Amino acid sequence: MQLLLGILLFSFLINAVLIIPFIDFLYHLKLTRRNQQTKDPLGKRTHVFDFFNKQKAGIPVGGGILIILTQSFLFFLILTLFDLTALPITHVYPFKAEIFVLFACMLGFGLIGLYDDLLKFFRVQKRRFFGLRFKTKLLIQLALAFLIAAWLYFQLGINFIYLGPLGVVHLSIFYIPFAALFIVFFANAFNITDGLDGLSTGLLLFNLLAFWFLSATILDNILGIFLAIWIGGILSFLYFNIYPARIMLGDVGALSFGATLALIGLLLGKILPVILISSPYIIEALSSLIQLFGKKYLNKKPFPVAPLHLWLQKIGWEEPKIVARAWLAQIVLAVIGLWLSLF
Repeated sequence: MQLLLGILLFSFLINAVLIIPFIDFLYHLKLTRRNQQTKDPLGKRTHVFDFFNKQKAGIPVGGGILIILTQSFLFFLILTLFDLTALPITHVYPFKAEIFVLFACMLGFGLIGLYDDLLKFFRVQKRRFFGLRFKTKLLIQLALAFLIAAWLYFQLGINFIYLGPLGVVHLSIFYIPFAALFIVFFANAFNITDGLDGLSTGLLLFNLLAFWFLSATILDNILGIFLAIWIGGILSFLYFNIYPARIMLGDVGALSFGATLALIGLLLGKILPVILISSPYIIEALSSLIQLFGKKYLNKKPFPVAPLHLWLQKIGWEEPKIVARAWLAQIVLAVIGLWLSLF
């Protein structure tokens, strides 16, 4: 644990040194948020969203790029140092297969998000849902998620979920669609939650800390090192992402981090605690899904606006208040989830 804490601090320092020049670099490239008329996946204007987000115009977008790059570089640097010093690395799954799936997910979903971000910035084509058309984006995500899920099943041998007191459920080949949908859901849930300064990244920090503890209980140093580096990166980023934000993740970070969070949950195997720990993302996503279902099939809105954080803004809650209380709720849920994981 002492070594992992050192890795976390090292990652924090590296990201802290790089983030200000990176913000200036994003300004130089003019990768900044713009005021624009946004639409939901059904093609309808989102007036409330536009109203509450118009003041965010001009903020650099693409912070996820820096974290993904430092995550990749530092992880393989530290693995090299472990190899040179002959320090042992414990792992639950096949060594190379576990590393491959972690970075295939983070980089793969990051590239989808980056492509979508670039379409927004440079207005390459007409779009229905910001960048890529919603259905196109979803199909690409599903294709990648099914490949990742198949890797988990065939290469890592994962075919079950552990439900705590309810025991183990073996899914056999049906684990692949379950894992794929789980990954895609969380990728988009994170993206939906990423609407207020510091909200999604703050929740992610507490999720990762809880998952870090769980990785220690199964003695998986691969996950422990990966999470330590990621936590250090998120800590430095969050300093500049809290209200008023100086930098945003963008889709490149939101899709990548949501999908990778889900993947780590699957690797940990303890699905029930993982779902409880990550429930703020789930609640945000479900509120949006219910709203879309109501508008499409019932021709009425179940909620005044969605997702949940946007409704709280509409009824008068200030942005920092929503974020701070979401963090507090996340801490309590993380503690409950960790307690549940011990059964």
